[in-house]
Amino acid sequence: MTDELRSALRGGLDAVDSRASEVVRSSTGENMISRLGTADWLSLGALFWAWVGAILFVSNEPNWAIVAVLVGFVFDKADGYYARKTGTTSAFGRQIDSFIDIFTYLVSAALLYHIALAPNAVVSAVVGFVVLTFGGLRLIRHNSEGFGDESGTSYYHGTTVVHTHLVVLANYFFFQFVPIWNGWVAGATIVAVCPLMTSDYKAYKTDAGHFIVGVAGAIAVAGCLALEFGVL
Repeated sequence: MTDELRSALRGGLDAVDSRASEVVRSSTGENMISRLGTADWLSLGALFWAWVGAILFVSNEPNWAIVAVLVGFVFDKADGYYARKTGTTSAFGRQIDSFIDIFTYLVSAALLYHIALAPNAVVSAVVGFVVLTFGGLRLIRHNSEGFGDESGTSYYHGTTVVHTHLVVLANYFFFQFVPIWNGWVAGATIVAVCPLMTSDYKAYKTDAGHFIVGVAGAIAVAGCLALEFGVL
């Protein structure tokens, strides 16, 4: 065996040993939980409240379910704020956040339509599928491309899952208070806006935008409580 061949074999074996060690280390030595920072735990708080909301949805308690999901929204916003303020943003944290957004915004929106708005199961299946499909693709795109930037202002590519969730919430309240509104109209509205999540629309990430979304969430909570206690 020549020295060149022996050196090549040794290099190959060292590379295999290195990859094997990395696999063992990632699966046993470095527990996933130990990698979670404060921002990640805030994200998991959002997941908890999304799960509480799901339980309430299937228990036919849409008003309390919406309130629970919007508490999750507060946790979701808090994790990003904390990560930016402490300089702990990371690709790992962004993936956790996107994973949890599926449940906080997409699954909860599909459940709200199914429980409170859908005229039948077939329509619910179609609308829910559209919400999950475009929303999932939107989150995958964000993980792949990240934020855009224009003159120092960050923006999302396409509308966000939060925007779509707010559209479903708006339809829920229209259904309660507008006589001509029904599940068919709501479904058509939701399906129409979903493709915007994968469009080239620039959803700028500004303090004013966050404030507007926050106010909309507070109004939604107040509306749900008013409906639940018979004030409206």
